[in-house]
Amino acid sequence: MSFQDLRTISFYQYKNISEPHSLREELFSTWSALGIIGRIYVSSEGINAQLSVPNENFADFQNHVHSIFPKVPFKVALEESALPFKKLIIKVREKIVADGLNDETFDVTDVGRHLSADEFDHALEQDETIVVDMRNHYECEVGHFKKAYLPKAQTFREALPEVEEYLHGQEDKKILLYCTGGIRCEKASAYFKHKGFKDVNQLHGGIIDYARQINEEQRQSNFIGKNFVFDDRLGESVTDDVISNCHQCGNSCNTHTNCQNPGCNLLFIQCGSCKDDIGNYCSYQCRDIVQLPREEQIKIQQRQDEKGYKFYRSRQKHDLMRIAAEYREAQTRSQDLVPPSLPQ
Repeated sequence: MSFQDLRTISFYQYKNISEPHSLREELFSTWSALGIIGRIYVSSEGINAQLSVPNENFADFQNHVHSIFPKVPFKVALEESALPFKKLIIKVREKIVADGLNDETFDVTDVGRHLSADEFDHALEQDETIVVDMRNHYECEVGHFKKAYLPKAQTFREALPEVEEYLHGQEDKKILLYCTGGIRCEKASAYFKHKGFKDVNQLHGGIIDYARQINEEQRQSNFIGKNFVFDDRLGESVTDDVISNCHQCGNSCNTHTNCQNPGCNLLFIQCGSCKDDIGNYCSYQCRDIVQLPREEQIKIQQRQDEKGYKFYRSRQKHDLMRIAAEYREAQTRSQDLVPPSLPQ
């Protein structure tokens, strides 16, 4: 089945689920039969789903979802340019979003005011408004709203205290929060209201629904660039602006990829020229290592600290330009290859 035959959507709902494991089995059985692929998290507090549904089965899927989660809205992908998922994965987790918060210490239902795209844009124009991106650094890098504070955090759990520190002393200001689809702002807005912020607002439906609304109304977007998404596409263009740079050469680029060294898997931005030069690798070192027998690769991973090799499986931003330059310099000096250590 090609991506043209699918409709990619996302939805979430906070709802008490007494038996999440039983719900997981029901969803997997029903959705597998409908040919659905995607990534879904279920917990006792609700559901968080990103999936692709065959067009011919969409009505059956929608009826099934609404029988369990009445009136839950679907957010439809902006682009259908590639197959977003390889298979159906449904996992039971403690929380549908990992936030590190103790929900018993505050009212998680006391959320911020939901703003439409038009209301959000109007509030954005006010001088005293504070706009905060509740996403991670690698999401913000390729696209964000004008005037927004962009966290340096790698995870939502890390972003919450960082944003709280940034907002300290501005409890009376109008706060605008936004994220990809709205789910992170549900918890963040309730948390910040609990912390004493009096005028907390959030973009209803997140960037995904904002883009849909401005496209339908044919008006200018205050979100610039690409919306990072957590599937194999890794992004959807909201505007044609490219606001980020290749991590390996510095040229204008907004294409994320993962290092193909299975011991690394670093998420980074890579342009076409660097891909032609290095391949789908974050460094020459990772490119060279995968040419070795698998047994030798495993040995290198096990002794990486003493030999200077570094493997990450992370989304931390590293200075890949420096690493490449050091490698090339070492090659021109005809020295033995000893990969430079990377910052932790």
